Amino acid sequence: MSPTLSPSPSFSIALSPPYLSPFLSLSPYFLPLSFLSSSPFPPFPSPPSPLSSLALSPSHSSLPFSLSLSFSLSPFPLPPPSLSSSLSSLSPPPSPLSIIPTLSSIFLSPLDRVSQLEQRLQLQEDEIQLLKAALADALRRLGCCEDQGPGAAAPGGPQAPGGHRRPLSTSAPSMSTERLTLVKREMGGGEARSRTTSSSSSSGGKRMFLRGRPVTMHIPDAQRDSYTLDHKGAAPDRKLKLQWVYGYRGRDCRSNLYLLPTGEIVYFNASVVVLLNTEEQQQRHYMGHDDDVKCLSVHPDMVTIATGQVAGNSKDGKVRNKSVYLNTLHVLGMGVFDRAVTCVAFSKSNGGAHLCAVDDANDHILSVWNWQKEKQLAEVKCSNDSVLGAVFHPMDPNLIVTCGKSHINFWTMEGNTLTKKQGLFEKHEKPKYVLCVAFAENGDAITGDSSGNIYVWAKGGSRISQAVAGAHEGGVFSLLVLKDGTMVSGGGKDRRVVLWDHDYTKQSEMEVGEPLGPVRALSEGKPGELFVGTTKNAIIRAAFPDTLTPIVQGHTDELWGLDVHPSMEQFITCAQDKLVQLWDTNSHQPLWSKAIDDQGRSAGFHPSGGVVAVGTMSGRWLVLDTDTRDLVSMHTDGNEIISNIKYSPDGNYLAVGSHDNFVYIYAVTENGRKYSRAGKCSGHSSFVTHLDWSQDSHYLVTNSGDYEILFWEAPSGKHVTSMDAMRNMEWATYTCTLGFNAFGVWPDGADGTDVNAVCKSHSSSLLASADDFGKVHLFTFPCSQPRAPSHKYGGHSSHVTNIAFLHDDSHLISTGGKDTSIMQWAVV
Repeated sequence: MSPTLSPSPSFSIALSPPYLSPFLSLSPYFLPLSFLSSSPFPPFPSPPSPLSSLALSPSHSSLPFSLSLSFSLSPFPLPPPSLSSSLSSLSPPPSPLSIIPTLSSIFLSPLDRVSQLEQRLQLQEDEIQLLKAALADALRRLGCCEDQGPGAAAPGGPQAPGGHRRPLSTSAPSMSTERLTLVKREMGGGEARSRTTSSSSSSGGKRMFLRGRPVTMHIPDAQRDSYTLDHKGAAPDRKLKLQWVYGYRGRDCRSNLYLLPTGEIVYFNASVVVLLNTEEQQQRHYMGHDDDVKCLSVHPDMVTIATGQVAGNSKDGKVRNKSVYLNTLHVLGMGVFDRAVTCVAFSKSNGGAHLCAVDDANDHILSVWNWQKEKQLAEVKCSNDSVLGAVFHPMDPNLIVTCGKSHINFWTMEGNTLTKKQGLFEKHEKPKYVLCVAFAENGDAITGDSSGNIYVWAKGGSRISQAVAGAHEGGVFSLLVLKDGTMVSGGGKDRRVVLWDHDYTKQSEMEVGEPLGPVRALSEGKPGELFVGTTKNAIIRAAFPDTLTPIVQGHTDELWGLDVHPSMEQFITCAQDKLVQLWDTNSHQPLWSKAIDDQGRSAGFHPSGGVVAVGTMSGRWLVLDTDTRDLVSMHTDGNEIISNIKYSPDGNYLAVGSHDNFVYIYAVTENGRKYSRAGKCSGHSSFVTHLDWSQDSHYLVTNSGDYEILFWEAPSGKHVTSMDAMRNMEWATYTCTLGFNAFGVWPDGADGTDVNAVCKSHSSSLLASADDFGKVHLFTFPCSQPRAPSHKYGGHSSHVTNIAFLHDDSHLISTGGKDTSIMQWAVV
């Protein structure tokens, strides 16, 4: 390949495909080229002069081909002097390297091409969002100008610290003079997603950019002269220690409840394995997982425990072996399991030397391990359909039974080979799902299925030897053979726990209440005692004939609503399961639970603590008496989510933030018993996400989904544009994620939704944040430096939705989204 220079200031090059990219860096002024002849490749935008010509000559087989280019060597004309000041603020010409992906994209695979187009579409969406927000801001400022008129006074303006009203200002903050840019490269693409922080000494403001949207924050007067972006803050002296995990994962997991010789029951919720001493009301926690735990098994020595988790960011599930002393012994299957480990079990007859696991791949691979050596012994494709259980036979270390959708299989291991023998239902009804497996004293396998039948499979065979048809109405979710040889079964639809004798004749039964839900797991406790896990994430201590005592309770759907009692060790939660629950942080039990008609989203206590307001997903909000749980009042504002609801510090007003972009202000009388509309805050161009009241109950600050920070007078709802008083305002709470004293919580590359909640401690020394990655962070308050250092804590397995300090700052409460968990952290 050799360029041939012509006498005129241009040249031509013939290129084969491997040599295209190096010549794209000839000049930073050349734009991407167009194919002028027909070709099977995507067209490029037509270039302006000085590009002379381009010709593509594909061969009959399309590749390889030659590409002939003719370039003008003269650059684009320089701009006239009158435009130099305007162009100085524009970006420089693109780097030559930035053009390389444009032409070389014709050789991308279809998936890479789709990924590239998706990234460009996302950038266009961000630009549209920015333009919409800028337009809304301009319209709002024009409205303020029209209201005031030229030179008009603003008697309704905010009060300065000295008590005098200051005129409203509609002037835009000055442009930044100091800039710090934090950039994160996305995997698989060349686009950058950045958060830029800038400050202006003239305006006393700070500007942060989230997805290209400017967020302006105002520095308090006391810090304006001394503040610098270069100052490095310190992590707080105080730390968090997980004290209690509320709830249990029973809604979609099985065989995950066991009693240990220590007197503790072991189970899991979110990414935490919990050991609960029911007598002493104390928990211990294994925190080694980084995503949802899905299964659990206890070794015959009753000391070693195996748990399996979903893949999370690592794309492969893992099995962890640990002891009751909470130290990790082994981690199995790094890079082996796909998506998640859904079943795990120790062998029994050979001292528990082996462990079997089933992953969540399309083929649901069954594998057997020598767990102490972390060596895989055998694996086999288990089933294309879902597998719900896998257990070793208690008398044969080489026999494994698996069950699931429309099947039960008996696997025999010989060397590194697993051989399947399929269970035959013959004249019996074949169920849609075989839900659980247990073993009788004589070695017979016993199954429960989705049709409510219990089948007995003779030891060593694959045929049914005895059937108990219609043992339950609906599915049989759990079977437990007791130490005396009798059996207990747990039903789904009928919520019954049934005791059977050795001949499978019913001896006794009891019914779990509807609020606690169908039976999911059974475990033998002390003599005559059972532990029952339910699909509504509760654990019950039970004894025949009718003793049922809940010891663990929780929510069953996504959880966002949280607030703490103003003077007691209590907190309120509401979730999309339509439950409102008042919790006691000492007993770790709900003081009461109330079902409502709509999905809950937000909650707020009256300063007296006598009533609590609850916002729902439908635009309705209601007020409940905290002693009797009776309905005090109910109102509707729009038909969208009530994302935030909060009383003023003096208790005279209630602010209701909605996804319809408005904040509704209500006058409150009779100690929270009577409500009347007093004002409405109109001005946000997106849904309201967070709000806080000033200490004097005269002002509100709000955040919105397009990253606006707006200020309002209460109760009129008038928009405040002057920052002279707002920058020094004392806020009763600090839950707005966007603000000068909280912007340090935002990580590099944040897109504006990565931080779901923040909360300042009542001592004003700590700031906690809840993020979209399952982490709780603890910062020093104020948190006004980029990339502020923090203490970081895991436990939640999905986005952490809300967070709050108790009234005395002794504990922190956090709530999970999809994991539906509540966690109580001691501040130490």
